[in-house]
Amino acid sequence: MEQRIAFSDANKGIFDGLFKTEMHLKKSGLDPKLLELIKTRVSQINGCAYCLDMHWKDAIAMGETEQRLYSLPAWKECPYYTEAERAVLAYAEAVTKIPQQDVTDEVFNTLSKHYNKAEIADITLAITSINTWNRFNVAFRTIPGDYKVGQFN
Repeated sequence: MEQRIAFSDANKGIFDGLFKTEMHLKKSGLDPKLLELIKTRVSQINGCAYCLDMHWKDAIAMGETEQRLYSLPAWKECPYYTEAERAVLAYAEAVTKIPQQDVTDEVFNTLSKHYNKAEIADITLAITSINTWNRFNVAFRTIPGDYKVGQFN
């Protein structure tokens, strides 16, 4: 596979908003490990190898277990996730798959049992942000494997 476009080939400033979003999410008060679960699960759905490499490494560096990461595609059948995490994962999948399915009241109401409206807004931002990063990386065919933890901090 050959990379089509490197980020350095894009116009200066094209990613500034996305990096600002990432800084907001880091300061949002959401659990950083939860954010990595969101980013990893959404990247699995979207088939983004670069983001999977990045967020797997970041999650492990934060203390996430390999077992939970390996099992993430089958989170519904595994006992390793809290009810709050399950609600977020269901919501992340629904938001990511909007073209194929709706974000149902059931999914949203379950999420609302664990998070307030401001937190849900930040969770939604995290989901939509990683979807955007996934689309850039898949379209550009960004080569995975060279990411180092903390590279973009």
